[in-house]
Amino acid sequence: MEYFKFKLESAYAPCGDQPEAIEQLINGIECNERLQVLLGVTGSGKTFTMANIINKLNRPALVIAHNKTLAAQLCNEFKELFPHNRVEYFVSYYDYFQPEAYIPRTDTYIEKGLEINDEIDRLRNSATSSLVERNDVIVVASVSCIYGLGAPENYLKNTISLRPGDIINRDTLIDRLASILYKRNDISFERSTFRVRGDILDIFPSSYNTKAVRIEFFEDEIEKLIEFDVNSGKAISALTHISIPPATHYFIDRDENEKILDQIRADLHERVKYFKSEDKLIEAQRLKERVNYDLEMIREMGYCSGVENYSRYFDRRLPGTAPFTLIDYFPDNFIVFIDESHITLPQIRGMFSGDFSRKQNLVNFGFRLPAAFDNRPLNFDEFNSRIKQLICVSATPADYELNLASRIVEQVVRPTGLIEPPISIRKTEGQIDDLISEINSSIKKGGRSLVTTLTKKMAESLTNYLREHNIKVEYMHSDVDTLDRIEIITRLRKGDIDVVVGINLLREGLDIPEVLLVAILDADKEGFLRSRSSLIQTVGRAARNRDASVIFYADVVTNSMKSAIDETDRRRSKQIEYNTENNITPRTIIKPISNTLMISKKVEDVELCKNKSEIETEIDRLTELMKLASDAFDFETAIIMRDRIASLKKIGKKKNQYPH
Repeated sequence: MEYFKFKLESAYAPCGDQPEAIEQLINGIECNERLQVLLGVTGSGKTFTMANIINKLNRPALVIAHNKTLAAQLCNEFKELFPHNRVEYFVSYYDYFQPEAYIPRTDTYIEKGLEINDEIDRLRNSATSSLVERNDVIVVASVSCIYGLGAPENYLKNTISLRPGDIINRDTLIDRLASILYKRNDISFERSTFRVRGDILDIFPSSYNTKAVRIEFFEDEIEKLIEFDVNSGKAISALTHISIPPATHYFIDRDENEKILDQIRADLHERVKYFKSEDKLIEAQRLKERVNYDLEMIREMGYCSGVENYSRYFDRRLPGTAPFTLIDYFPDNFIVFIDESHITLPQIRGMFSGDFSRKQNLVNFGFRLPAAFDNRPLNFDEFNSRIKQLICVSATPADYELNLASRIVEQVVRPTGLIEPPISIRKTEGQIDDLISEINSSIKKGGRSLVTTLTKKMAESLTNYLREHNIKVEYMHSDVDTLDRIEIITRLRKGDIDVVVGINLLREGLDIPEVLLVAILDADKEGFLRSRSSLIQTVGRAARNRDASVIFYADVVTNSMKSAIDETDRRRSKQIEYNTENNITPRTIIKPISNTLMISKKVEDVELCKNKSEIETEIDRLTELMKLASDAFDFETAIIMRDRIASLKKIGKKKNQYPH
């Protein structure tokens, strides 16, 4: 493993509560405290605080978010802050996934259906490859990081390391590539393939995107290692070393192949014997046929459909033991940040039980060997045992992390000086007429409004009613496609619509500076959507504009409402006091409308790239950001990145610095 220092690049220095938060959290880590909480309000720069902690400690980090879109947003931000270090993106690589299942009541078997996103698969390979190569790595992941992955020891053992001057026969190297599931393809050169042309061997590593590696032999010696552009064939740089990771995280070490297959056969024999003793002949026959077919596929091809269900054998684990996951690829000194911990930790806690209950029927009815139970996510105890030091980040941390935290560090003051919006409570009688009046008032001021309801039907009915009163409005809930949601938010920001009515989609991760009004209908209906945490998060949507306000429509003040209002007032008082002491005038966030995923860039003009190296570096960086935006369905940002790349290439051609 190579050792590098993290190098944070930003035009800004920590300010407000950030310096104290950074110092306290670093002290906690250096004192070996296991769990700390960063209670940071919306817009206080929590990502910048995390980046400074990573930079000062110089330790690899895992950042876990609760969905792909937020993970992509965080990844983009860290890439901006650490342009010279490895920032990786690790989420589920399925665009579509229907898990294998069996429903005994109707005797219905549901075959696994999936559609793998090749680019996300590459990013996953890039993440594990970076972790075994160097120490300056930040991986931003979804909760898929607790799901089973091939053993890191096996992955590292089968990673091919090459240097100029190495003595290795070309055919021997080809054989090694085949053993880690690379395929020869002299016509269509794509990821995880290789091609041969005399004494030249081209390899497209599984972790690469637009580049590949050319190996030039002189007899049995590697004479040159050259990195080249796959599309143009143009040489980019000469390499002194290259690591070729396996094509997949699941594969069988060829030396262990027959031993592993014999073990699966032995377990199959025992399971068939058990079914027959229970007079379950159909189950016995079903299991025998399925497993024998899988064994033939593994022997001939190195894999089979559902190969992950045999992962325990590949990893040489005992029955019931925890699977290897992304966490096992990190060195011992890594730190973990849980973003929006009040949502992410419950997700992590709940994954194991759902997976187990689904597989119970598959095993009991002869569709899978009991080893399928061991292809699973970590349970919560296993997750905790693997995390030595953890920082939970949230504006509304839950009781779990608050009770276990050795210290709770607040980050309430915003660098912009913005304060929490004032909250008023109004009766439900005549609430719609009052709401319309407030919306029209916001429209006159050039602002937008967000309205939350309790049900989809209420959201749709209210939307129709507001339209009848000539208000430009759209609703947004779980039935609205992802791309349509992005379009709605973009239209809201541009002023094409003035109001969005939603349910719980208007909380974490949605920042719209143009919002002047947040209205919460039925605020006194206690429950998940009107809990203290939900109310505070929804109020936070009005914290990007200095003139914004929040209205709770309710007939009684519930405990959740009182707690949310008290906490908002407490934060507001602290923010006003800080602004007064430091002579700060709050200013509304300025955020480009065209950019829904990435943080604002400090330097956008492509003309600032002076030479070939700078142009190529910027193209690579923009290509990565374009891919991340596309994977998160932010096609608007992806198009912007594509246009910038095209502009860079034109500039390079004019300066004769970029190959035609």
